[in-house]
Amino acid sequence: MQRLNKAHLLKPYLTSRHQEINEWNRQQGSTESILNLRRMTNIGTFRAYLNEYLRNHPRIRKDMTLMVRQLAPGDNGLPLEIYAFTNTVVWLEYESIQADIFDHIFAIVEEFGLRLHQSPTGNDIRSLAGAFKQ
Repeated sequence: MQRLNKAHLLKPYLTSRHQEINEWNRQQGSTESILNLRRMTNIGTFRAYLNEYLRNHPRIRKDMTLMVRQLAPGDNGLPLEIYAFTNTVVWLEYESIQADIFDHIFAIVEEFGLRLHQSPTGNDIRSLAGAFKQ
């Protein structure tokens, strides 16, 4: 998490969250078990980053609902849902904004110690089978 402190959008969140968690843990008084303590998670930090990224995005409306929420985990991992409105209703512009946001997410997700899930394709299975033949 130390390297994430350098991210301008995350610094306020990390500072306040660390203070909140440290205070809660101090009040518990018992550190005999990690189960007695609260900790930050990479998924929670990633979700907070995405919220701030969208709030600061020049093409996202600030006067309408904006949220990044965690959905129920399943066979395909832990999905996140982005709910936001662009400042345009022109379809091509909307698609470009959406693509840019997802390009950014794909580029930075590993900085949070997370990986994207993609189901294997037929080509993946053939490549794996070929590796076993050698």
